[in-house]
Amino acid sequence: MLLLIASYFFYACWDYRFLFLLMFSTLLDYFTGLKMDHSESKHGRRFWFWLSVIINLGFLGIFKYYNFFAESLAEALFDVGIKSHFWTLQVILPVGISFYTFHGLSYVIDIFNGKIKAEKNFVDYAVFVSFFPLLVAGPIERATHLLPQIQRTRTFDLTRGIDGMRQILWGLFKKIVIADSCAQFANMIFNDSASYSGGVLVLGALFFTFQIYCDFSGYSDIALGTARLFGVDLLRNFAFPYFSRDIAEFWRRWHISLSTWFRDYLYIPLGGSRGGTWMKVRNTFIIFLVSGFWHGANWTFIVWGFLNALYIMPSILFNTNRNNLDIVAQGKLFPGLKEFFQMLVTFLVTVFAWIFFRAESVHHAFTYIGSMFTGLFDAGNFKMTAHFLANEVGIALPLLLGSFLIIEWLGREHQYAIQNWGLRLAKPLRWAAYYSLVLIIVYYAGSGKEQEFIYFQF
Repeated sequence: MLLLIASYFFYACWDYRFLFLLMFSTLLDYFTGLKMDHSESKHGRRFWFWLSVIINLGFLGIFKYYNFFAESLAEALFDVGIKSHFWTLQVILPVGISFYTFHGLSYVIDIFNGKIKAEKNFVDYAVFVSFFPLLVAGPIERATHLLPQIQRTRTFDLTRGIDGMRQILWGLFKKIVIADSCAQFANMIFNDSASYSGGVLVLGALFFTFQIYCDFSGYSDIALGTARLFGVDLLRNFAFPYFSRDIAEFWRRWHISLSTWFRDYLYIPLGGSRGGTWMKVRNTFIIFLVSGFWHGANWTFIVWGFLNALYIMPSILFNTNRNNLDIVAQGKLFPGLKEFFQMLVTFLVTVFAWIFFRAESVHHAFTYIGSMFTGLFDAGNFKMTAHFLANEVGIALPLLLGSFLIIEWLGREHQYAIQNWGLRLAKPLRWAAYYSLVLIIVYYAGSGKEQEFIYFQF
């Protein structure tokens, strides 16, 4: 009950008026789950299942996608000479709606498929949906994983608590120091891309690449660490994705809870890989396009999803999508030359795709890319890029990014980068490292560069 009250208070701190949506979604799935369990006929179970799915997706569609479809239709009609005006919603998007909607959907789907029984204790179920560390930006949990942890008696474990605090510390560093510092320059460049040279536009894409990773994985680290203080282990959401050797491995390591959600509740029900090459290709494009659309009501996200589907196609067609299941250079300090180039190519194509994710429109993305490659290797372009680095960026951020990458690389075999500090480092060195992180975080937190978490908008 305390966790439920805390979670609702946490959500109300953003906007109490949208608490009704969270509560309604919770009540809907709770009661339809019970009704499915009590139904004696398949028809009855199917009725309650589809009632929950349609209403959940209906709310998500109205708040997140209605304006997008209305404006897109109006533009399409205008292009063929028909003037129209559609009423649009003047309302902000409820924070976290995609996340808690997917929590409820996975619950009712699992009941419908007979994987779990409906939860009779409303408080336990409500905590599963609204547990505050994951409420607004995930990870997207499953009832089979989280509900049993909520139901059992939990006692405070000092070792787990220390581990949780360490992960929170690393998450705060990634968000406040790395992500928000990169955001300052990514926003500067993307918001006025016509004023910059190709080299500076490349820097803008790189800054956003590190911003989105450190922003989102930083939130996940904070969420997982906080939950561990309460004796709860949430699903891991990131596993050092920028050290991937191909796109298939990248998507096993990026936003893991969403990728596995689409795999289990969309890809496999559509037939997965069982129906031959055409079905694999079709289903892969479907999940990537839906994944792009899940991120937001903008064509840029759909193009981003389509591009990633194209990236992964060679792995699907040649059955190499499960070639890299291990950790890169496991047990070694340095990767081999082949692994290094595989990581570099995967990273660069990922950076290219992030341009569409960050751009204001598809036209903006193509304009940005065109300008980025114009005169990229000219002497004047190098001069302007060097001037931007020296006079705008300075030396602090490149040093921080380099240190961050080294720490991430050295910690890639663990759940998060500094998990082994408590085991490997001598106590004086360990505490010096912790206090250094704390001081850097405090300094950057007071710099006035703070940015809202990117995934709050999804």
